[in-house]
Amino acid sequence: MAQRKAVTLSTGTEHRARKRFGQNFLHDQHIIDRIIREVAPKKDDHLLEIGPGQGALTEQLAESGARLDLIELDRDLAEHLCKQFRDHSNVHIHQQDVLKFDLKQLIVADKPIRIIGNLPYNISTPVLFHLLKYYKNIKDMSFMLQLEVVERLSAGVGDKNYGRLSLMLQYFCEAEKLFNVPAQAFTPQPKVNSAIVRITPHLKLPVPARDVDCLKIVVRTAFNQRRKTLKNSMKTLISKEVLDALDINIRLRPENLSLTDYVKISDALSEAELGSL
Repeated sequence: MAQRKAVTLSTGTEHRARKRFGQNFLHDQHIIDRIIREVAPKKDDHLLEIGPGQGALTEQLAESGARLDLIELDRDLAEHLCKQFRDHSNVHIHQQDVLKFDLKQLIVADKPIRIIGNLPYNISTPVLFHLLKYYKNIKDMSFMLQLEVVERLSAGVGDKNYGRLSLMLQYFCEAEKLFNVPAQAFTPQPKVNSAIVRITPHLKLPVPARDVDCLKIVVRTAFNQRRKTLKNSMKTLISKEVLDALDINIRLRPENLSLTDYVKISDALSEAELGSL
């Protein structure tokens, strides 16, 4: 298994993974090359790498000639990357927390961004929800994620992994699992399996909701009480009479309802709230 050398910081010390940042560094060159082939960066792309870490993917992304923005929270690694790519005019480094980062500041002439990243497993779901706010400005996203999260992204009705993340991601995007990545490809080795997923925003929403914020509330409420039937989980939001009129089986549990069903409930709730004004 081909491996990359560990990063030596300006202090002369070797950088060690920091648990508080959820760092697991990819070192298997075969996996790195395969990810780059899947992303296939081109010079006219605008790339954003989240959590470049020790730069396992960054070098090849930079060599494409594309504009490349890097968001790295670890100050030491950000400084290292600044030095490593100081001669690359196409590389721009932001030492920031991605969850607080406004992607709009990177939009150039309405050109969609391609996002790549080995997301820390402890914040992967919040990061995905954060990025969905900018789906209109994103061309695609290629992420290394915990295998369980990847399975949730593409899960369908009735699947045990089907839930809030599945529904809200599929509302905005399509998710495709590309391949698994063994724990041995990382330093330190994570205790979970990983996979690469490609997420592509819909050019046109397949089931547009009247009010997306309302849809988010409906989905969150349902899956916060996923053992309850729709009749019981929705009673704090919407009346049984309104639900009965939607031609939805209210005896079903949340994982047995489709995105279309949830949009119907959300639209009905929006109309009911407007009617009460």
